[in-house]
Order: sequence, then structure tokens, then C-alpha cells
Amino acid sequence: MNFLNHTSLFKITLILCIAAGLPACKGKTDAGGDEDAAVKSQTPVTVTSIGDTSLSNYIDLNATSAYLQKNYVKANINGYIEKSNAQPGQYVSKGQLLFVLKTKEAQSIGNRISILDTTFKFSGINKIKASASGYITQLSHQSGDYVQDGEQLAVINEASSFVFLLQLPYELHSTLKNNQSMQLTLPDGEKLTARVNSLMPAVDTASQTQGIVLKVNSSHPIPENLIAKAHLIKAEKSNTVSLPKSAVLANETQTAFWVMKLINDTTAVKVSITKGIETNDRVEILSPKFLPKDKIIVTGNYGLTDTAKVKVVQP
Repeated sequence: MNFLNHTSLFKITLILCIAAGLPACKGKTDAGGDEDAAVKSQTPVTVTSIGDTSLSNYIDLNATSAYLQKNYVKANINGYIEKSNAQPGQYVSKGQLLFVLKTKEAQSIGNRISILDTTFKFSGINKIKASASGYITQLSHQSGDYVQDGEQLAVINEASSFVFLLQLPYELHSTLKNNQSMQLTLPDGEKLTARVNSLMPAVDTASQTQGIVLKVNSSHPIPENLIAKAHLIKAEKSNTVSLPKSAVLANETQTAFWVMKLINDTTAVKVSITKGIETNDRVEILSPKFLPKDKIIVTGNYGLTDTAKVKVVQP
């Protein structure tokens, strides 16, 4: 009887111990689960710090090559083209012989008058020379053609009048004072330095753009109607506070801007900012005044709420 009592007492004690131990075990399990959940809720991010840099806000516009002056070579008599020294695309110098014309009368009579009277100097030959240096872009007649007085024979694009024409929106007119010299990039990647030569005295009615004449120095001929990119600086600042563009967030209407700043190793808060000028990869920060030691999230910041839990990882 005593043995049975002792056995029953032992079983009851064992059951009570197991029952008492279960909450403790469950508590440890729940604590471990909460800790794992907290770790998983941290967003991995990379950070950067504020930097002092020189920023330039610029715009690229199209500039088209053109010859402002064209020289029209014309016949000065009625007659036949006896000789032509002109070819399309040929470069000619001022004073170079282009055409030899012979009058209709001289063509009919030939040299018979000179044979009859050697003192009579009659040839009926007129020589037409280039009045300017440049490239022949049009050739209207060839040897043997009959032409009339004043008829166009060829067109020369005067080399000295070669320019690039930039159509500048008038609202950007004030930027010209800082862009008297600018860089042009040709379609093949060649870069040329251009200077503002003059401004056209009118604007286009539809586009409200003004023609800007740019002069360039090139070591080789550039074809007409070639479109280049003109690099105009709109604003420029040196040693200004800036952040990478990816660090700056904005609302849908682009009216409010902010960054996510770390206040400790695992917490980031939303800080509203005022932007200045922008480049392709950086943004000027006008306010607030960040310190060099401040850590700003540069990746992983999209969609973070204020006072977000984060985990800083190496970029």
C-alpha cells in the first residue's frame, strides 16, 4: 500500500514538473521567434555621407552646320561654254578660273577675221573666275552648253561663312553670358569649341527660339546640315553640399523632397530637404545643414516609412 502511494505521488510530481516547465520552454521559443522576426523586418541599405563638390546644371541643344553666304557664279555674255574647270564638291580659291565662255558670234565666225586683218584683236572669249573661296555645291552647266547673259552656272558656299546655327529657347537667353564659348559634339563623337559670333534679330513665331550663330575652328571640312549637340551651362556652383541623386526621394507630384537619415545603427528617419541645382548624378542640398558624419541612405531607401528599421550592408 505504501509502495503504491509512493508511486502515485512520484507520477503526480513528475506531471506537475513537466506542466510547470512547458510555459518556460514556450517563453524561450516565443522570444527566439520575436528576435528572428525583428531581424527579418530590417531593410538592407547602403549609406553615404554629404560631400562638397562642384556642380554644373546644363542643357544640350541641337546646332546645325550651315553656310551663311552663297556665291552665285553667272554668265556675263550670251554664248557657249568652251571650257569648264568646276566640279561639284570641289574647293576653289578666290580668283580661280572656273569657266571660259565664247560668244555666239565668235563661235560662228571663228578666227577668220583675224586672218583677214591681223591688227583686229577679236576673240569673243570671256573668262569667269571665282569671286570667293569655298566649295562648289551646285553645277548647272557643262562644256558645250549655250547660256544666256546672267544665267546661273554654279553656286559656291563661301568657306569663311561656315557656322553652326543654334536655336535657343528665348527663356534661356540669359544663359548666353556664361556660354560665350561652348562645346559642340558631332555625331561621330568629335568635339569642337564654338564661340558665339552673333544673334539673329528675330525669333521663330511657333517655337519662340532665337538663332545663335556659332563660329568653330576645324582642321577638316564639315558638311552642311550636320546636327551637333551644343552643351550649355545653365548654372554652376563650386564647393557646394550635395548628395547622390539616388539618395533623394520625392512625392508623385515632385513638390516635396526628402532623404532617409540614420539616427543609430538600425533606425532611419525621414528628413525633408530643399534642393538646389541638379546634374546627371548629384543634387545640391540647400537645407537642412547636414554634417560630414551624418549617414544618408543611398540604396534601399525607396518605400521606407518614417522611423524605419534598417540594416546597413556593404555596397
